[in-house]
Amino acid sequence: MPNVAQILKSKLDDPQAAKRIAEQPVVTIDIDASVFDAVKMMSQHQIGALIVTEGTDGAIAGIITERDYARKIVLMDRSSKSTRVGEIMTKQVLHVRMSDTTEACMALMTEHRMRHLPVIDAGRLVGMVSIGDLVKAIISEQEFTIQQLEHYISGVHI
Repeated sequence: MPNVAQILKSKLDDPQAAKRIAEQPVVTIDIDASVFDAVKMMSQHQIGALIVTEGTDGAIAGIITERDYARKIVLMDRSSKSTRVGEIMTKQVLHVRMSDTTEACMALMTEHRMRHLPVIDAGRLVGMVSIGDLVKAIISEQEFTIQQLEHYISGVHI
């Protein structure tokens, strides 16, 4: 079963993702930025969540997602330009480590009904895994297993 480190490494195989990761491994936004700026940033980077930082050391203050925007701005008829990220972000940020498995990530996401998990290594933010990243890794693993079983059944040895 793949772990988070392998998932982050596999993102580098996608040229578009690799370029974005090289420029900025994890896209963050300041707690005092407008929600409009956060949504604009998510759109520009084609991602669904941003880590919210605070202070000069860039400490993690929360996470803001497209779901936060839909539920706390659009449905509440608030202005995204005048609302600060800190007002609608999710403050309790669950995270995973590089050694965590896809199974552990999926369990955490399912239990807490979330789609994005920051990756912390040695106390610093090093990446983000999404539900899409996990599904892709699981499908890849299943395809490999199927291929191995087909080879075994047909008597082809690699």
